[in-house]
Amino acid sequence: MKPQIAIVLTAVLSACATAAPGSAGGTGMSFFITSAGPGNGAALGGLAGADEHCRTLAEAAGTRGRGWRAYLSTQAAGGQPAVNARDRIGNGPWHNARGVRVAASVAELHADSNGLNKQTSLDERGEVVAGRGDTPNRHDILTGSQADGTAFSIAEDRTCANWTSSGTGSAQVGHHDRTGGGQAPTSWNSAHASRGCSQENLRSTGGDALFYCFGI
Repeated sequence: MKPQIAIVLTAVLSACATAAPGSAGGTGMSFFITSAGPGNGAALGGLAGADEHCRTLAEAAGTRGRGWRAYLSTQAAGGQPAVNARDRIGNGPWHNARGVRVAASVAELHADSNGLNKQTSLDERGEVVAGRGDTPNRHDILTGSQADGTAFSIAEDRTCANWTSSGTGSAQVGHHDRTGGGQAPTSWNSAHASRGCSQENLRSTGGDALFYCFGI
């Protein structure tokens, strides 16, 4: 093969690899919405169980060698302090499965300038998650967090018993498509509280026990 042809073929193959989902710009996926929950409503096995679910989905989609954290807060209970979602996800930047940067830092993630919307908040396979106007609507994303990414200090449960309940309680959710109802319908992480913690209750208000995962 002539050297000139070899150079051209190398350049073409390199460009194709760069354009592939999960590797655009050489960034690799470091942010996604779970394509499915563990299957028991908001009972995720606590933070550890949710983190493991993030890792399992990411590796099944081909992203390995990275630590993962669920964007979930917990409330103070049983002598244990609250945990803020914003404090457990690393420093950024974060890119979706197609290489699009959604935020450069924790500060930008929680500012109006972040790049989160229905078209960029993809699942681990690089697919759009159904939102308002789709059937079924799955835009309620579990966070248990206030708009700044911190835990609630109120006595009222906003984390489904710190992600162990699929019955009583409630969880604060955000809207990944930045639209809908609730107190703050355009908030990606703190739109309103759920009706309950079971899979059925979460689905009844436009959710499916999905949550955000961040690579660290």
